[in-house]
Amino acid sequence: MNAPSFNVHIKCGDCPIRHRAVCARCDTDELEALEEIKYYRTYEAGQTVIWSGDKMNFVGSVVSGIATLTQTMEDGRTQMVGLLLPSDFVGRPGRDGAAYDVVAKTDLTMCCFRKKPFEDLMGRTPHIAHRLLEMTLDELDAAREWMLVLGRKTAREKIASLLAIVARRDASLSPGGPTDRIVFDLPLTREAMADYLGLTLETVSRQMSALKKDGVIQLEGKRHVTVPDMSILMDEAGDDSDGGYLV
Repeated sequence: MNAPSFNVHIKCGDCPIRHRAVCARCDTDELEALEEIKYYRTYEAGQTVIWSGDKMNFVGSVVSGIATLTQTMEDGRTQMVGLLLPSDFVGRPGRDGAAYDVVAKTDLTMCCFRKKPFEDLMGRTPHIAHRLLEMTLDELDAAREWMLVLGRKTAREKIASLLAIVARRDASLSPGGPTDRIVFDLPLTREAMADYLGLTLETVSRQMSALKKDGVIQLEGKRHVTVPDMSILMDEAGDDSDGGYLV
């Protein structure tokens, strides 16, 4: 497997996740302090960012692309337990080892911070500590909502929920912000969607086709998705139209 690339650099002011990431509340001086301890890594689709149990010497945010969090059981079975989308945080200050396998599902760019300097900076910079707490609580809310998706929703609602998560996150990162009509490239294959949702590949394909036939989504190929009316997709997902934790 190829090693990650390090020949990327983005100024904080030009960063596409600037207003959603852990640095969202930082002022100019704090951003300058982060600049001194950050570096970028890029991974190809399929590369492992970190293995569960390995020592992590960095923390960071997904800038572009998508990664999965996977747990492997003693008998070798694996379960995808989470998705990392742009602006999501990777790693835990104060914890030496990785709790999950983190694998790039698409080409992935990460803004990384050397761990010890980041932990020191958190102690001096309430804006970073408070923002990380907010993100952690949002992640907890999302995990609880996802338990509902997996445990109680129908196959159609599960597919619609996943599409809504990706659509609203993609829209929130675009210059124009969320709109009724959202266009995005689905970053997961049908197989990965089935794994994450606990469905068969055939069920995922059938429900995607049904959503297309009913006009809830439009598809070009298997990945390019248009949502003509986000409120209709949210209704199909069984969620409130304000988006809840999906925002």
